[in-house]
Amino acid sequence: MQVVATAGHVDHGKSTLVRALTGIEPDRLAEERRRGLTIDLGFAWTMLPSGREVSFVDVPGHERFLGTMLAGLGPAPIVCFVVAADEGWQAQSSDHRDAVAALGIDQGLLVITRADLAPARVEQVTAEARTELAGTGLAEAPAVAVSAVTGEGLEELREQLDAVLARAREPSATQPVRLWVDRAFSLAGTGTVVTGTLPAGTLHREDRLALCGARRGGEVAVRGIQSRGGALEQLGPVSRAALNLRGVGTEEIGRGDALLTPGAWELTDLLDVRATTGRGFEDAPSELMIHLGTAAVPARVRPFGAEHARLTFARPLPVSVGDALVLRAGGSRAVHGGALVLDVDPPPLRRRGDGTRRAVTLTAMPADADVALEVRRRGAVREDALRRFGVRIPPALPETVRRHGAWLVDAGAMTDWAERLTRLVDAEQRRDELSAGVPGKAAVDALDLPDAELLTAVTAAAGLAWAEGRVRSSAPTGLGAAEAGITALEQRLRSAPFHAPEAEDLAGLGLGARELAAAAAQHRVLRLPGEVILLPTAPALAMRELSRLSQPFTTSEARQALATTRRIAIPLLEHLDTRGWTRRVDAGHREVVR
Repeated sequence: MQVVATAGHVDHGKSTLVRALTGIEPDRLAEERRRGLTIDLGFAWTMLPSGREVSFVDVPGHERFLGTMLAGLGPAPIVCFVVAADEGWQAQSSDHRDAVAALGIDQGLLVITRADLAPARVEQVTAEARTELAGTGLAEAPAVAVSAVTGEGLEELREQLDAVLARAREPSATQPVRLWVDRAFSLAGTGTVVTGTLPAGTLHREDRLALCGARRGGEVAVRGIQSRGGALEQLGPVSRAALNLRGVGTEEIGRGDALLTPGAWELTDLLDVRATTGRGFEDAPSELMIHLGTAAVPARVRPFGAEHARLTFARPLPVSVGDALVLRAGGSRAVHGGALVLDVDPPPLRRRGDGTRRAVTLTAMPADADVALEVRRRGAVREDALRRFGVRIPPALPETVRRHGAWLVDAGAMTDWAERLTRLVDAEQRRDELSAGVPGKAAVDALDLPDAELLTAVTAAAGLAWAEGRVRSSAPTGLGAAEAGITALEQRLRSAPFHAPEAEDLAGLGLGARELAAAAAQHRVLRLPGEVILLPTAPALAMRELSRLSQPFTTSEARQALATTRRIAIPLLEHLDTRGWTRRVDAGHREVVR
């Protein structure tokens, strides 16, 4: 399946051509049929000689309906550009060409209609149209002359269209859905129905989609799917889709809104762009109308020279790096130009000269977002955020990018953070010899890390240790004035490992709670409840003795085996329970876990 939009000057036979190819009347409105003028988007479909199906989006050609034309052309990947043989290239032909160029459409056909009215002019009009289309993606498009009245050329057109579709780029059925709504209405007994072109991704009945709308957001459910008049369980790209929605009224959704895979798109009202066609930004108005998909929103313009600008939308839209925008001056019926989205998460501009520096950065940015560049300028960024921005993540990351959990981190930024964290820990140790380390939150704030989750990676990169919510040196640093007391305590406990000192003994060694906490942080001693101080080897030594007892054993038997007191035995046994080395059998007995 593919979708083809028409384009061309008013009254050059676009609707007549679609009707002749499909047998379906694309002009839905009574006023359109009465006036013989397309006012709104029309839709039709047919089967080509190969059996390939094609849907048409027929757009109005009159200058007053340029916005409607852009809503039909924007989501379509292929265009059928129509020029009448008897009239040749006209004013709106240029407007539609400029729109095609701005959107970067490079798949389609040139169709010279009404060939029966001016057969002698077909060659001349074709050459003229090719001259006008030079520099656009349709410059080399196949050309066919037809008459919808006599049928001349229609079979050749079907064959050429079939060939164009066969060569068309294959869309991805696995990409996130972004369906731009072009029509919303209500059917009796059915409820809200919306239509749009599905350029990528797959829709399923009962899918839940996020609504990005001018009137509301939130989640809606797909109650039913139709395409080309038939009900479907699922629908892939590229297709015209009619969705029966649950959870939204027709007054809450309309053209310009988008239905999205939840969490897969960045909704933004601020982005940086590069001019691709037209007049650029140097003399652009301070406000432009921006067309994306079927949406049209006003945007403030901050130029960074002729080629680049920052746009601030009147409301957030689901925008992706690489999207093509059509720019139109407010009140104008002509296209101002086209722009390519470079950044949907641009940095703030607060200092003098930031605009000039940003222009230099944007000039150097490639048209396709580079993951190494995007990570480097942020230091670190969540991988799912980059995907929302539209940045492709290659299977093999560049050498300068490291993955740490959900984060992608620049190698240079990681080195800088690690060096700064080392200096921070050293300064803390010099300030206080007994410090247990730098608190995690203080480290995150000092380094200005984008997320506390990254601190463990920076700590490891710096060769530091992370324990009990603090960062400290991984090598023993000594205990300053308390070193002598701890050394004496260690010697005493080596000879009597279960004879924990009493409070007066500790005081005599000059060891208070702060000194003992510092020693425990360096794994010099083990602090148990009740200020029972042992060596870190005490639990393993205790297990050797307890394993020799008849199992299960009582607390009294354990105390005797360890040659210690009840004050020491109880917290030690509870510590062994916590480690899972022993377990309670009943209120009075424990056993060693084998």
